[in-house]
Amino acid sequence: QVQLVESGGGLVQAGGSLRLSCAASGRTFSTYYMAWFRQPPGKEREFVAAISWGGGSKYYVDSVKGRFTISRDNAKNTVFLQMSSLKPEDTAIYYCAADRDYCSGDGCSERAWDDWGQGTQVTVSS
Repeated sequence: QVQLVESGGGLVQAGGSLRLSCAASGRTFSTYYMAWFRQPPGKEREFVAAISWGGGSKYYVDSVKGRFTISRDNAKNTVFLQMSSLKPEDTAIYYCAADRDYCSGDGCSERAWDDWGQGTQVTVSS
C-alpha cells in the first residue's frame, strides 16, 4: 500500500488554471499506475486521467482532453494534474489513486483502484 496526499486545490475564475499535486510515500512509487478522479457536488465520482509507471502512456476522459495534462516525477514520488481553461463544471473534489496493475483505455476508469488520497477541493467560478 501507498499513502497519498493531494494539494493545490482552490478557487479560480472560469478560464483560469490550477496545478494539483499528489505526493506518495514509500520507495515503490514507480511501480504504481496513478490516476485522478473527481466528484462534483451531488454527483457520482468520475474518472479524469491515468498515467503509466514511467509516464509513457496516458488516458483522459473526453471532457478534459486538450485542457488537462497528467504527469509524474518518480524521483520526487509525485503525480500532477495541470488544469487549464477551467469551466464551472470542473468544480469537484479531486482525488488521486494508485494501483500496481496495468490498465488502458476504459479499463482505467472501470477497474477498482487500490489506494486513495483524501481529496482536494477545486472550485471554478463563472
